[in-house]
Amino acid sequence: MVQLSLGEIALLTVASATVVALYKIWPLISRPYTTSIRNLPGPPNPSWFFGQMKVINAEENSVPQERWAEEYGPVTMYKGFLNLDRLWTIDPRALNHILTHSGDYQKPEGARRNLARILGEGVLFTEGEQHRQQRRIMNPAFGPAQIRELTSVFVDKAKDLRNMWDTQIRGNASPARIDVLSGLSKMTLDVIGLAGFNYRFDSLNPSGKPNELNQAFQEIFDPSPNFTLWMLLKNFFPILDIFPDERSRRLDHAQAVMRRIGTQLIQEKKAQIAREAAESKTGGLERKDVVGRDLLTLLLKANMATDIPDNQRLSDEDVLARKFLVAGHETTSTATTWCLYALTQAFDVQKKLRDELFMIQTDTPTMDELNSLPYLDAVVRETLRIHSPVPTTIRVATKDDVIPVSEPFVDRFGKVQDTIRISKGTPIVIPILAMNRSKKLWGEDAFEFKPERWENPPEAISGIPGVWGHILSFLGGPRACIGYRFSLVEMKALIFTLVRAFEFELAVDRSDVYKKTSIVQRPLLHSAPEQGGQMPLLAKRFKRVQ
Repeated sequence: MVQLSLGEIALLTVASATVVALYKIWPLISRPYTTSIRNLPGPPNPSWFFGQMKVINAEENSVPQERWAEEYGPVTMYKGFLNLDRLWTIDPRALNHILTHSGDYQKPEGARRNLARILGEGVLFTEGEQHRQQRRIMNPAFGPAQIRELTSVFVDKAKDLRNMWDTQIRGNASPARIDVLSGLSKMTLDVIGLAGFNYRFDSLNPSGKPNELNQAFQEIFDPSPNFTLWMLLKNFFPILDIFPDERSRRLDHAQAVMRRIGTQLIQEKKAQIAREAAESKTGGLERKDVVGRDLLTLLLKANMATDIPDNQRLSDEDVLARKFLVAGHETTSTATTWCLYALTQAFDVQKKLRDELFMIQTDTPTMDELNSLPYLDAVVRETLRIHSPVPTTIRVATKDDVIPVSEPFVDRFGKVQDTIRISKGTPIVIPILAMNRSKKLWGEDAFEFKPERWENPPEAISGIPGVWGHILSFLGGPRACIGYRFSLVEMKALIFTLVRAFEFELAVDRSDVYKKTSIVQRPLLHSAPEQGGQMPLLAKRFKRVQ
């Protein structure tokens, strides 16, 4: 047997590490010279290492890319980290191809890893057949009938928020300064507790102690951390996670809190379902018996049914990963925050909306009553169009492909192209916000908040491949947002309740408000960035003249 000295062992270790590093780095070095999209027009690269990422992170989401589209056209390429090419396009046919061929265009490994760290390996993380199986099990829980049942939860919690703000107004000089983002985040967490798990978080209880789970969510969606070189290196080389930084330690703690509470809820719910099944006449549970109000009960009952094939069942670990619901909690609260902000910038819209809301003669509307209000629907559509909570997402080509386009474009060599040739491994940015406010599709007033545009929307938007409303905010194709109906009705219930109760003004100068993205686009103040996400509004009770 050959004995190796410590020096030889060290040398072999270094050599092995070098081979692994070269194996990882070589594709990054060679791809810019072999990728099929290197002929696409786009801005000059300011940095081999950072590409355009410093430029992009220095401005609000999508602004630099929209500027490049104005100069170079709707199909562009820009450099990302380590000189890697990224495809960016607002061509509707191209995006339709990418979104509907979800097996060929998947979330990149780094994005999936980051999502899993935050939300677990749930439906937002999985791909291919595993994703389709999970969607089949979960789809019934998000259908119209189930959302109709949950509407009373949305309305009741909206009224709790109204009452909390009313108390703040009575205790201060009117109008009172209120951080509406904080209140809306607590309200939507309470809704997820009841509608998702039949669990009372009581986040809106002003006399209660701070809610542990709400604090975990706030940490996960905190937009304040700045981009660092260390974050970039850890994204490309996951082995560096063995050296945790302050941000990763906070995320790990938040994830541990979510996991502990989620595991407890699942065990309690399974025990309750097992007791009910044992007490039933048949002594078992079949899929036809799957009824319940909260989504976790529906999911567990469907998963525990005796007539479901074993290969379709989810493990407790899979069920725990349904924490994708927290994404819905945050996107709805953020969207409603931007809606109230938009109404402070358009008092005529706020008044017109309030007049319509009072046409409903009750403060506890049903889902059908909320959906019967055309101007409320237009306000919601316009908010989600111009203030899409998630402004972009990303896909990577899993094979070489040819992407069709709506109209020919000119490449960087002056040649006319009628397709986009894409190489395996190429990242593709899905420009949700830019698509929603493209002047070519929406007209010159595309950046303006105008709910009236929905009375006669432009024909050009019919090609936008969104699952709802001819906007891309809920994406489209097989990976479209499964909970979009839930979010829409919850948002309508909130706006219905709050705009009937209060008149809103912006508490700071408009120029003080800006957006920063951490999964969702949260508002911050230039004058107080260290305070994190907030939206201070002045609210006073609306006095209706009969």
